[in-house]
Amino acid sequence: MAISGDSVRRITEGWGEQIAEARAAEVEQVFTLGKEERGAGTPVIEPVQPVGERGNISTDGHMILVRGEGWKEVKLSVFSAVDVRPAKERPASEWRRAGDPWVRLCRHSCQAGLWDADALGRYQYSEGLRRRVEECQQLSSVNDAAAWIQRVTAENYPQAIQVVDWSHATGHLWQVAHAVFGEGTARSQEWATAQEEVLWQGRAGDVAQAIAALPSTTHEVAEGQGYFLAHQEQMHYDRYRAAGYPIGSGTVESGGKNYVQRRMKRPGRGWNRNKAQGMLAVLSEMHSNRFDHAWDRFARPTNLR
Repeated sequence: MAISGDSVRRITEGWGEQIAEARAAEVEQVFTLGKEERGAGTPVIEPVQPVGERGNISTDGHMILVRGEGWKEVKLSVFSAVDVRPAKERPASEWRRAGDPWVRLCRHSCQAGLWDADALGRYQYSEGLRRRVEECQQLSSVNDAAAWIQRVTAENYPQAIQVVDWSHATGHLWQVAHAVFGEGTARSQEWATAQEEVLWQGRAGDVAQAIAALPSTTHEVAEGQGYFLAHQEQMHYDRYRAAGYPIGSGTVESGGKNYVQRRMKRPGRGWNRNKAQGMLAVLSEMHSNRFDHAWDRFARPTNLR
């Protein structure tokens, strides 16, 4: 049947506000219990699509315009199952160096909202209960090395192996190369490519030494050296690949683009905070493949009039 755009908006907003209220109540219920109580007996949150033996959590932030407040950050955590297969099964279209296992992230779910880091941590932890992350035999967290992400993830999942996203790490290499040798020059490409190979072998300390030896004292050089020194323990890419850990945070990068920016950051768009939280709650359920589950649980007849 035909339905007006205003009705679609009203139903969606009403439903989103109910989801936002319900997930806030769930988080409050989780954190009124001690950690021992959360893991004992009947689950505090109904399990949906448990991750399985291998899981990954990636987190990031994206800016949207909130009316009366200006640009505010939406924080987003994406949970994924990790599927590891032999290198020979990898499609020819998906490039990787010879011998590396084929690591795929699949069965994603997410939580997104206008939260500070600690609030995101509470929703992240609760989503982990929903996906039964505590049962994972191997858990990783691939992120861009932001301090707040590493802190929150370590507090919730101290067992997770934290990995600096490969593309962010190599991006720092190229920034140094461009600052010293000039963007687009052959010398810049030669130096950065050589250091990428060193980093691929998990030798971030050697990369920091190579940066320190450059004939430059620019800000990019000093920052680059400090970056690789500070994150050596999250850049053992050789070990991660051999063990079947993911080294890219494409799930949360894609999630930020497709879950948040595509819907929440259109030209001229500004959001009331409550409406934004409701829409982000809807998007979280839709992109977690839980639309029908959430609709059956939260839709009320009064929203359909």
